[in-house]
Amino acid sequence: MIYLSTERKEKTDMELLEQILAKENMNKAYKKVVSNKGVAGVDGITVDEIDEYVRERKDKIIKQIRNRRYKPQPVKRVQIPKENGQKRNLGIPTVMDRIIQQAIVQVISPIFEEQFNDNSFGFRPGRSCEKAVIRALEYLNDGYEWIVDIDLEKFFDTVNQDKLITIIGRTIKDGDVVSLIRKYLSAGVMVNGVKKETKIGTPQGGNLSPLLSNIMLNELDKEVEARGLNFVRYADDCIILVKSEKAANRVLISITKYIEKKLGLKVNAEKSKVTRPTKTKYLGFSFWKNTKGEWKPKPHLKSYQKLIRKLKQLTKRSWNVSLDERIRKINYLISGWVNYFRIANMKNKIAEIDEHLRTRIRTIIWKQWKVATRKEKALKQLGVKLDIAHNLANTRKGYQLICKTDWIKFAINNDRLRKRGLIFLSDQYQKVHI
Repeated sequence: MIYLSTERKEKTDMELLEQILAKENMNKAYKKVVSNKGVAGVDGITVDEIDEYVRERKDKIIKQIRNRRYKPQPVKRVQIPKENGQKRNLGIPTVMDRIIQQAIVQVISPIFEEQFNDNSFGFRPGRSCEKAVIRALEYLNDGYEWIVDIDLEKFFDTVNQDKLITIIGRTIKDGDVVSLIRKYLSAGVMVNGVKKETKIGTPQGGNLSPLLSNIMLNELDKEVEARGLNFVRYADDCIILVKSEKAANRVLISITKYIEKKLGLKVNAEKSKVTRPTKTKYLGFSFWKNTKGEWKPKPHLKSYQKLIRKLKQLTKRSWNVSLDERIRKINYLISGWVNYFRIANMKNKIAEIDEHLRTRIRTIIWKQWKVATRKEKALKQLGVKLDIAHNLANTRKGYQLICKTDWIKFAINNDRLRKRGLIFLSDQYQKVHI
């Protein structure tokens, strides 16, 4: 690491705002935001309309930022459903504010990256959920088999802004930059056309939010490391791994006190717990031990259940959409899911899901043939014997039952489904392991 002299460092700090507003940096931020697309903010201006908006107002906006007169617009409140039936609040800034936030991130993120802990994996370059799970496995296989699962309650909604700004100010000495970040924290939120103040929290959904969350929780990382504890953190998902149940219970109590008293955050007492690897759900994964005594990752049961629910939605017979469009959406889901869990053991389980998926696709095709004469004709063309095709076409058995028969499986076999474009979980799993 190259250390700057005090004089040079102070000069660099004071130039941070100009680095943020530099043409090259702003253009890079603009391209990033536009490529990410996303919805419009409270002003209604979309990414497709932002080019003209920027050309007309960029000089005025930059001047306002330099003079500390720029006022970010409130974020648009969007609620997305969670698995438990509750809703997560998202705050969508205007496209212009997303560009400015991204410009800030591009300049100050490398500065904070040097301070972040090696066991922090969320929203950082070259890091991922997969690497976080692999790090957890390393600790498990070193004998740290008791897990302290810390659940931060509504983290993005409860961040103490004053504390966060104080932490930022230890590193960022350019008051103009700190002031601009503060304005984004307190910009407010628009709910049903009414602006509400945001005295606490950092809206989840803005380009700054991931970096700000890491800056805040880096304080937790430093505390846990100072205590000589092994941990893995991805954003606000943190687990601490120790060697005994007694130590785990002690850590849960002491770390909870630190988080609530020193960081001003709230720990969810119901969800935070001491647990074992086989009962842990971390980033969608759980863990199992093979015959050699080695810990390995696997998708958690709830991850399977979530996948099955989504596949069920995509294969509803009542959904009025073409088979090609349905298959496209199914393939997108399957590819993403298998790629995410590719380090996990799941061969047997996904084979079961594949079988169920194929039955549902066959049921959709069977229903699309509608009348008995068309069903009979289609079955004959697919190689089914004449008398069997006639009996199948005129049966009164239910869709699911008839599509589980060997003759329907023969007619609409796996290879034909593949040729139609359907991706099987097992094929995708084999593909990512070649």
